[in-house]
Amino acid sequence: MALEQLSDVVQRCQAIGDDNYRTEDYDMFQIAGRSCIEEGESAHVLSIVVDEENKNIVRCMGWNLLGPLVKVLLKKEDKNLPHCLAILNHLLEVCSPKELLIGLLEQVEEAHQDAIAETVILLLQPLQKVLLRLGGRKASSVGMALSSLLGQMARLPVPQTKEQEEDDVFHLCRCCSALLDFVRPFAEEARRGRRDGFTNGTVTPEDDELRTELLKFCMKSLHEPLLDVQLKDPETLEDSPLRNFATEILGILSGIGETLSDLLCHGLLNKKEVPGFLEEEVCYPKESLASLAYLLFVHHIAIDSFPTVFSPVFVLQCNMEHINLFLSRTEETRIQKGLDLYEKTLVRVVDNSLPVQLLELKSFFSVPQNLVKVMTMCPVQHLRTKGLKVLQLSVDKFDTEAKYKFFQCMLRTSHHAGVEGYIVKNIRNQIDLALKPEKGNKWFLGAHLLPLLRQVLCLPQGPETDLLQNLDRIMESLSLLRYLLLRDKEWENQTGIWTELYKIEDNYMKPLRIGLNMSKAHYEAELSNTKENSKLANTKDSQAQESVCSLTVGNEKMPDMTPEMQLQVLHSALHTFDMIESVLARIEEIIESKDKP
Repeated sequence: MALEQLSDVVQRCQAIGDDNYRTEDYDMFQIAGRSCIEEGESAHVLSIVVDEENKNIVRCMGWNLLGPLVKVLLKKEDKNLPHCLAILNHLLEVCSPKELLIGLLEQVEEAHQDAIAETVILLLQPLQKVLLRLGGRKASSVGMALSSLLGQMARLPVPQTKEQEEDDVFHLCRCCSALLDFVRPFAEEARRGRRDGFTNGTVTPEDDELRTELLKFCMKSLHEPLLDVQLKDPETLEDSPLRNFATEILGILSGIGETLSDLLCHGLLNKKEVPGFLEEEVCYPKESLASLAYLLFVHHIAIDSFPTVFSPVFVLQCNMEHINLFLSRTEETRIQKGLDLYEKTLVRVVDNSLPVQLLELKSFFSVPQNLVKVMTMCPVQHLRTKGLKVLQLSVDKFDTEAKYKFFQCMLRTSHHAGVEGYIVKNIRNQIDLALKPEKGNKWFLGAHLLPLLRQVLCLPQGPETDLLQNLDRIMESLSLLRYLLLRDKEWENQTGIWTELYKIEDNYMKPLRIGLNMSKAHYEAELSNTKENSKLANTKDSQAQESVCSLTVGNEKMPDMTPEMQLQVLHSALHTFDMIESVLARIEEIIESKDKP
């Protein structure tokens, strides 16, 4: 029935000249042709399509058959596959390229989730053929096609392990490789146009437009899928399709005139608001530039084309924006890339060389703050450990004055006792270094050191400070104070600690002693009450008492615990107070001994 309808509409249209076909003719051709292909009559459809008498009809209406043809080709039915391929190839030669482009992109965008990769790979070659037929005015069409293809590929999961990439379980690797074959002639045309433009002194608008579309494609590829990809080193995976894809993308960028150094420094060199600023942000997304920096300096892709004239300090300055973007995210892959990029950029910098002026840049303030969040809030243990390692590496690279100002800033802004304790430990190391012969510096001795010591040797809420919550900082601060009193003799007083001692006793040690006494009394009372309640719970008259109790410490209700757990917590707290008190007592002994003849 469908074949008869198709024959009827074709015969009727043969008698009509000058493409004056009616709307119902188009509809009937589409419905009948679709039904014939779906019912397995593709051989008859092929005979109609290739008939020279029907060339004009096929040229105007043939693109409507793309949908059913793609369905059959995706099913890969042996019986109808050759005929459907022949029909498709004939349509690509005869039909209007603009209509074919619209039809093919509709098939790409309507692909089912389970058939995205197969659809993309099937239609890449037809799309390329159609675009090449458009001649010199195809740039916008190329951009539209690339955007649709990447949009669909972004729906595919990214392989995370070596085995997933080798087996290509999600088919993303095949799509990336096929996409490179698709874009290669257009990239070569853009290179050729740029080269000819240099020779002739002019670049045609068509060449410039194609270059812009390829730039957008590369930037989008750097964002998806490459921003989510954890590339494997050649030693781990010798033939990596995703690594090859990244290499080709950076090669295309260089080929169309985008130097990698300019891209890396783009955020640094484009701070002022200028006409077209928003358009610049669209063309050069921050996520894409961060991905580029990661590929360059962590995986060394295209690093040979990066100028060696740039100093490691300047490269660090450029990369800080990208590092900050990575570390401000919560996804594990983003944080990992930020830490890797920071580490790889820092190791190129000479120790003790970063000047204090860099701390005036916003990124040199934001990155440590985000690094602290990673170290204290990230649920992944190895990332927290890596964060601490990178923090120390960054400290090592600052010169003495910059270290001093950095420590001041971190003590003021980190709001985390563990981080503050780590900073205090670093301060002690710098003082120790300054006290060595011929190593002295003005920042960690004498008048400059005292303001920093006052910042370290203080209790945030005086005697009412939560000693348990601030334990790390308190213990490191006491350890620093004890070290100074033992290491810096009173008659030398290089650090100024002996001059400042009476203030430290009044403003730090006495409030800490009061706080210790208050805390111990409170916890000892709680311990006594808990023991009493535990005895009551064991009597026969208290059988209805719940075995799970609550404990309130410092006006905060703690999670429900058994009496045994409560006792353990309270004993642990009292042990901690004893530990603080023993160090404080030792410091008091050192001070008392200096007053004795």
